[in-house]
Amino acid sequence: MTAPRILITGAGGYLGRQVVERLAALDGPAAPAAIVAMDIREPAARLAGVDYELADIRSPDLSAILQRYRIDVVVHLASIVTPGRSSSRAFEYDVDVNGTRNLLEACVRESVRRVIVSSSGAAYGYHVDNAAWLTEDMALRGNEAFAYSHHKRLVEEMLLGFRERHPALEQLVLRIGTILGATVRNQITDLFEKPRLLAIAGSDSPFVFIWDQDVVGIILRAVKDGPPGIFNVAGDGALTIQQIADRLGKRCLRLPAWLLGGVLTVLKPLGLTQYGPEQLDFLRYRPVLDNSRLKSEFGYVPHYTSSEVFDLYRRERFGTTGTKP
Repeated sequence: MTAPRILITGAGGYLGRQVVERLAALDGPAAPAAIVAMDIREPAARLAGVDYELADIRSPDLSAILQRYRIDVVVHLASIVTPGRSSSRAFEYDVDVNGTRNLLEACVRESVRRVIVSSSGAAYGYHVDNAAWLTEDMALRGNEAFAYSHHKRLVEEMLLGFRERHPALEQLVLRIGTILGATVRNQITDLFEKPRLLAIAGSDSPFVFIWDQDVVGIILRAVKDGPPGIFNVAGDGALTIQQIADRLGKRCLRLPAWLLGGVLTVLKPLGLTQYGPEQLDFLRYRPVLDNSRLKSEFGYVPHYTSSEVFDLYRRERFGTTGTKP
C-alpha cells in the first residue's frame, strides 16, 4: 500500500492537535505522503512536514483542497462538543450535520479512499431502557433534546446512506466514550471539578473512559491499515458516580430527578451551569460501551481500563499526595 495522503478536520482541537503531532512524528516507511491540518483558526504553532489550511467544513472549497493535495484519507474530527454561550441549535446543526454532509460529498467527488469519523457513544442516546452494555449493532437513539447526542445520531444515519450509495468510500466510524488524559477538559471533567459531584437519586450513572493516547493510537491504526467498520472506543469496565466520588475524596450530592431539573432550570440562565433540565437523562442514563469488537475485529486493545485511565487523570489533575485539589 502506498503512503496515505491525509487531511484532518478539526485539527486545532484537543484531539486533532495530538493526531497531527503523532502523524508528523512518523518517519521512514510509516510516514504519510502528506499531512494536511484543516481548521477554522490559525494553529498556535506549525509543525515541519504539515500543510495547514484555514477552512470551514461547510465551505464549498473542500473539493479544491482535497484535489490540491490529492487526499485519499480523511480524518473527520470537527464538531461542536461544548457550545459557546452565544451558540444556537441551528448553528450547531449546520456545522455538525450539514458540514459533515458537505465533507462526505467532497470525498465522493474527489475519490477519497477512506474517511475516519469521530462519532460518540452519545449517538446511542440516554435512555432508561438502554442495555447494560451497548454493542455496535444496537439502535442509535440519540436524544433530540440534547443537541450533541441528536446530531451524532443524524450524522451516523447519513453515513449509513453514504455506505449504501457510495461503497467505494470506506468508512471507519469510532463511537468514542469519555476521553480522559493529563490535560483534557470537557463537560464530564467539569463535573469532577465541583466540590461535590451531582448525582440523581436511584441512578448509578456509570461512566466508561478511554485514554486520549489510545484514541490517537486507534486513529493512527485506522489511517494505516485498520479494517473499515463501526467500533465502540472505550477502556474495559466502567465506574459509577459513587466510585468516582470516592476516588476523588468527594461527596455525592444526590437529588431527586424532579428537584435537580428545577435547580438546573434556575442555574443555567444565570450561567452557573452548562447543563439544562433537558439534559437530566445525560446525567442519569449513561451509555456504557462494550469494546469487544474494537479488540477482536479492529485489533486494538486499550492500554488502560476505564478505572485505570480515571486514576491517571486523577493523579495528573489532583496530585499524588491527596485526592482533593
